Amino acid sequence: MLDTQEQIELGTGLKEIALDVVERAMKAGATAADAIARDGNEFSTLVRMGEVETLKESGARALGLRVFVGKRAAATHTSDFSREGIERLVSGAIALARATSEDPAAGLPEAESLGSLKENLDLYYDDVYSLSTADRIDYARLCEAAALAADPRITNSEGGSFDAATGYKVLANSLGFVGEYRRSYCSVSAVPIARADGAAMQRDYWYSASRTLQKLESPEAVGRKAAERTLRRVGARKVATQKVPVIFDPMVARGLIDHIFDAVNGDAIYRHSSYLTGKLGEQVAGENITIIDDGTMVGGFGSSPFDGEGVPTRRTVVIERGVLKSYLLNTYTARKLKLQTTGNAARGLTGNPGIGSGNFFLQRGEKTPHDIIRNVRSGLYVTEFLGFGVNLVTGDFSRGASGLWIENGEFVFPVEEITVAGNLKDMFKNVSEIGNDLEFRSSIAAPTLRIDGMTVAGE
Repeated sequence: MLDTQEQIELGTGLKEIALDVVERAMKAGATAADAIARDGNEFSTLVRMGEVETLKESGARALGLRVFVGKRAAATHTSDFSREGIERLVSGAIALARATSEDPAAGLPEAESLGSLKENLDLYYDDVYSLSTADRIDYARLCEAAALAADPRITNSEGGSFDAATGYKVLANSLGFVGEYRRSYCSVSAVPIARADGAAMQRDYWYSASRTLQKLESPEAVGRKAAERTLRRVGARKVATQKVPVIFDPMVARGLIDHIFDAVNGDAIYRHSSYLTGKLGEQVAGENITIIDDGTMVGGFGSSPFDGEGVPTRRTVVIERGVLKSYLLNTYTARKLKLQTTGNAARGLTGNPGIGSGNFFLQRGEKTPHDIIRNVRSGLYVTEFLGFGVNLVTGDFSRGASGLWIENGEFVFPVEEITVAGNLKDMFKNVSEIGNDLEFRSSIAAPTLRIDGMTVAGE
């Protein structure tokens, strides 16, 4: 066995280091162990009113170790790859494990459940780091400039930004599993501020994100879209309290789907802190609702060849035509619930794995957003949620919002300082229309949604 310091000096990769640390842990008294090694670079810049306000670039290399001594578990991490640093990592983890309480559900996944997808998921492009620092700043500057130039009512800005990141991850465990993959990411955004005729200032944003520069929207297009979204909020006012159809913009509908993810999260289920606990096989939404978690989508923001425990990712139908088909589980929560993991373990460098989404989305419908809006005689189009107000135990939903008022199928004026309220149990049974505009800008996505019978509280 090579000394870890010798591996680094010889240029050996993170895979060998992770395997070596697992072997050291087993020799030190662990009955099982896994290690995560990560290497990555991040860049971020914010340009405000044409001037660079922040500029950050960093690289990091770190190692996390989780050990089991029987049914006792502990985790440690380090960025110190020296001989002494690795020794402290291993000895510290073993000492912590021996001091913790036993947990019957603790342990690595069963060996037969381990593995990694073989197909190329298209997660990494080196072009996200191909630009010079000046060119990256120009992305941010051009994005903000396009927003500022769109209309004289846009007089200020919270900035234009450009971000890029690459990462390499290795996971190895004492059952013989070792897997690795690379990821890349880039984004450009703008947040303009508008004001007119003494009205209150309004802001909105837009962004584009991709794994490759080739698929990133142009900074000018993003800036213009951000300006358009901001300008439509100028002159916003309240409306009277009433029950009306509510249409949710895809960016806001994504937040509703995120609540469903939280409700089917295995941690919430076994702790009985979700209104969907014990509801497998039951009708929990309308027949037009199908929600899927898919960690295997090519190029997806939530895709990976294996989860945080070395279990292959998969496509899981969570709700099918309104019927709850599956929770999302890691090994620990699956054991607690006497079920099987769904390959949704998510883990940082330290601590026990949590539950993470793959690409979690509501299946698209057939109508265009324009057709959905056109069919509303009087109602609200929500473009932003404010604050928090969701009780996952009861399903109660109440959140501050802003948006656009609809009369006879047309936007007539912007709305703010209102609250949209309902209950998730009813809301997903009252989805009357689903748009065809499903688009992934993150790992959670939804198309335009219309939900009937919600309360809009205003004046």
